[in-house]
Amino acid sequence: MTPYYEDEAVRLYLGDCRDVLSHIAWDAVVSDPPYGVLSEKGSAATRRSGGNQDDGVMQWDVAPDADLLQTLTRTPAMLWGGCHLDLPSTKGYLVWDKQIDGLNFGEVEFCWTNLTFAPRVFRYRAVGVDGGKVHPTQKPEQLMLWCLRFLPQTAAVILDPFAGSGTTGVAAKRMGRRCILIEREEKYCEVAAKRLSQGALDLFGQASA
Repeated sequence: MTPYYEDEAVRLYLGDCRDVLSHIAWDAVVSDPPYGVLSEKGSAATRRSGGNQDDGVMQWDVAPDADLLQTLTRTPAMLWGGCHLDLPSTKGYLVWDKQIDGLNFGEVEFCWTNLTFAPRVFRYRAVGVDGGKVHPTQKPEQLMLWCLRFLPQTAAVILDPFAGSGTTGVAAKRMGRRCILIEREEKYCEVAAKRLSQGALDLFGQASA
């Protein structure tokens, strides 16, 4: 398959991950998959009022099926919003405190993992509350940098099969780790490719603070 974008650290594919996964190999998964819980009258409408530059349409919000979840969790895996998905209980989970107490959003998000460690909390104001979000469920780069540090160093290639605007790839590249991204909407592939190609990211091989 021909990548939509590729550099020394990251490959980005345009397509449905179910069609791409059989053509690639990876060592760990870090992703924020769709949960199947958003709607035009609920969270989607709220997100549009929070600085979201996207149109807020949630047609893509279909939760991964059991077979896909099984494929994605055969290796070390971190899935944000995993509490909404049909996944087994976990002994290691991460919590993002969005620092938006009292606003019309969930104040925290949970990351399900199949790893074993004491639960940890990351406190950082949510993207979009103050403007600038280009994807309805975009995560802060700082959050993904923190998240990636919990993966074993033996995980040479990190996969994000629901890449959105490419934040996982940006964080991996800053940390000198290799990453494969898959995104089925071309408008987000374009955003991700632009972010990944910026000169400020020419840091492959150098760990980021």
